[in-house]
Amino acid sequence: MNQYPEQIKLLIEKLSRWPGLGPKSAERTVFYLLKQNKEKLDEIINGIAKLKEEIKICDNCFNISTQNPCPICLDKKRDQTMVCVVAEPQDVLVIEKTDDFRGLYHVLGGLIIPSQNITPDQLKIKELAQKVEKGNIKEIILATNPDLEGETTAMYINELLKNKGVKISRLAKGLPVGSTIEYADEITISSALKGRQQI
Repeated sequence: MNQYPEQIKLLIEKLSRWPGLGPKSAERTVFYLLKQNKEKLDEIINGIAKLKEEIKICDNCFNISTQNPCPICLDKKRDQTMVCVVAEPQDVLVIEKTDDFRGLYHVLGGLIIPSQNITPDQLKIKELAQKVEKGNIKEIILATNPDLEGETTAMYINELLKNKGVKISRLAKGLPVGSTIEYADEITISSALKGRQQI
């Protein structure tokens, strides 16, 4: 037999489109799944199905949660005048682990990447500008990754908001250039938050 059955080929093809999974990793994943008993597979299938059923996007900050608005947005003890702008929901969790930031968040849903045709209008940038227009926000902290896409996005947002009467700061460069917030440790993130600078 020089080819896998059609069901296996199809699943490998679909999984290889996932972030971080190329054809070889997708193939290993499919064969891992084949080794599991029915109960284990049912747990995985049900877990995936519940993602869309039980996880919601917060209408205020666009973070993921089991409720809408999310607990962070509902927490009146948080500083309602300070908003930390991040690319993805994973970044919120990393910053929250530091226990140093007590403001609100705004999740962009990605970064500006012209080479992949991801433009500002595809992100939640317009919604951020609308929050600033309401006049309650005093500081925007740009916490995008210190790589080309993160810097491009931060510069775009800075240009958009710089004359709106709000302080705009950027995480300090305690984060190594080219790294991602998701993989940074709490101490690095904490130092970057404390050492943020106005743009």
